[in-house]
This record gives sequence, C-alpha cells and structure tokens, in this order.
Amino acid sequence: MPNDPTSSATATPPLIAQDLGASLTVADVRRSAAWYRDVLGFTLDREHERDGKLIAISLRAGAIRILLTQEDGAKGVDRLKGAGFSLQITTAQGIDAIASNAKRAGAALDSEPADAWGVRVFRLRDPDGFRLVFSSPRND
Repeated sequence: MPNDPTSSATATPPLIAQDLGASLTVADVRRSAAWYRDVLGFTLDREHERDGKLIAISLRAGAIRILLTQEDGAKGVDRLKGAGFSLQITTAQGIDAIASNAKRAGAALDSEPADAWGVRVFRLRDPDGFRLVFSSPRND
C-alpha cells in the first residue's frame, strides 16, 4: 500500500524534534510584550527592527521562546487572532502561584487551577486572544 504510514519499504525516519517556538502576530507588540513579562514572567530576549521600526520582540521563559510580531495590516488589522489555537506550557513551578500572580497583574483566567489528567492546570488568554494552558505534575 503506497500511502501506508507503517510500510517500511519507502518509509522515511520519523521527525525527532528538539524544540518548538511560537510566533504570534499581535495588534500592539509593546503592549503584548509587557503583558507576557508582567503577567506571566517572561523575559525580553531581543527586539527586532527593520528600517528603524520595531517589528517584533523575542521573549523567553526557561526553554520556551515566543516571538511577538507586529500586525502590519496586510491581512486586515481586525482579523481574528488565536481562534482554535492554544499554547500548552509545562512547568515544574506551582500552578496556583503562577495563576495567582497572573490575576494579581490583572489577567482574567479562563479556568481556575484544577487537577485534570494527572496534572494541575489553568487557562487564560493574552490581550490578542491567544489561549495559553499552563500545567505542572500534581504533587500527590
């Protein structure tokens, strides 16, 4: 069967990825970078400019990297962002403390911290509607 993924005759080796980063197009790159920094504790890695104009900001949190790019309006400034998409972030840190810090910084949680699927988890959205899911192993 030519399209059979289990066929070894023409199978290529499976992808062995080592990292995943995300690039999110946002309405206001400075506002979004401040939200990720102040609400979630990300750090600024680098600002990207083109012809003297800020076009993107790179952020990090441990091994995680997010590139925030400035909406340029080419596909419509008011286009829906973040629909049907979520970033799942795993950490060894306490989920309740992260959620509490986010709320104290002004974030509204989509779901409060709860135990599910063997982890402690909560959900929230960034200023552009991108859904973020934070989880950590439960301490049973």
